Amino acid sequence: MLNWITLILICQISGEAVAALTGLPVPGPVIGMVILFVGLLVFGSVPEGLSAVADGLLRNLSLLFVPAGVGVVLHAQLLANDWLPISLALLVSTLSAIAVTALLMTWLTPRQSRDTGQTFSDG
Repeated sequence: MLNWITLILICQISGEAVAALTGLPVPGPVIGMVILFVGLLVFGSVPEGLSAVADGLLRNLSLLFVPAGVGVVLHAQLLANDWLPISLALLVSTLSAIAVTALLMTWLTPRQSRDTGQTFSDG
């Protein structure tokens, strides 16, 4: 288990290094996830131990939001002063994310005939 957590942390640190060295406007952990993803594609599957560690991290994901919650409470007055632009940004970004997800799903999902339930490529 420790070796899989180490692998995840190495990918994150590698992502941080790539972001710092290249100046990419992408967070290091995101680059680290891409590195891990490419490694898993090369490997061909997700090892059982890595899957177990990832499941454990996901089960406790809510703990990672505690610092963000503390930041919101700490800066509550700033949020109260700028509630309108923050609310609009949240609304627009949420609706945009839903729209992009719907468009991608429509584009990536095979079209199906309503009558037969077959895809157009099936004939």
